[in-house]
Amino acid sequence: MILLTALGWKAALALGRTRGVARVLAVLSESVYLTVGDEIVWLGHAGTPMHARAMLTAAALPAAGAIEIDCSAARAWTPPAVSCEAGSARALMAGCRDLVAALAEVGTPDGFGTLLAELTPSFPLDAAAARARELASACAADDPAAAAAVATELLGLGPGLTPSGDDYVGGVFFARALLARAGACDGAAWRAAAALVLDGARGRTHPISIALLGDMLDGQAHAPLHDLARALAAGAPRDVALGAARRVVAIGHSSGWDMLAGFVAGIAGTSSGSIEVDTPPRGGTVRNRERFSGPTWLPSAPPPTR
Repeated sequence: MILLTALGWKAALALGRTRGVARVLAVLSESVYLTVGDEIVWLGHAGTPMHARAMLTAAALPAAGAIEIDCSAARAWTPPAVSCEAGSARALMAGCRDLVAALAEVGTPDGFGTLLAELTPSFPLDAAAARARELASACAADDPAAAAAVATELLGLGPGLTPSGDDYVGGVFFARALLARAGACDGAAWRAAAALVLDGARGRTHPISIALLGDMLDGQAHAPLHDLARALAAGAPRDVALGAARRVVAIGHSSGWDMLAGFVAGIAGTSSGSIEVDTPPRGGTVRNRERFSGPTWLPSAPPPTR
């Protein structure tokens, strides 16, 4: 019997249906993926960032076979709500501006994260850099159909159980889900695009990645990405946002950087070539207009018309 110290809400529901019975699916160096009924979840060490599918324990991780899990002492985690008030979209754009400007303080970019630093990703992502830019451009044009088409082409690209292409696409659609809740884009159209992407993932990528991608398409991610979104939307102090960004990029080998690059593309792509934000001058209350040109890989497109 494995005693949990924490678990995500999806894992809690799955364990409730199977009465705590799970089976080992894949063993990684720091975690174990399990099937609990028809859900894929994972078991990791206490202190690991939370996720709806995460289960954390202080016990040794299992290596194979069927196991029993006791979650009676753990409270189910749900992501904290992100502000979706008027102005949240503008705050997210301003936050992305500041985040890109301070990228060196976040870490050394990897995977698709190198695009944030205007660098070319290493093989095999280098051949897909243009596709990543196209997806950002689709966000700039608020074109969910085009986004779904190019996003599907990125799925399965890269090594590992959660390839870089999947993580980048997930970050983009996680961002669009936030903007939809803030009324900054057509939520129904982007949800339909997300459904197309999820359908296209089958046969292109690993079942584990499909499960995690599906979560991000639905606006569910690792806790650090939720923390970052909440900090930026609320205009939190700089060190709070940078701390959340550092926790994001610490996820996996390059998964966090891929997610962060997708997140910035999904948010910053909602405007034309520059992002306009309101900034207060020192010592005053009059609002100034400031334009952010952003890294050159971000798209330049006319504002969307509806």
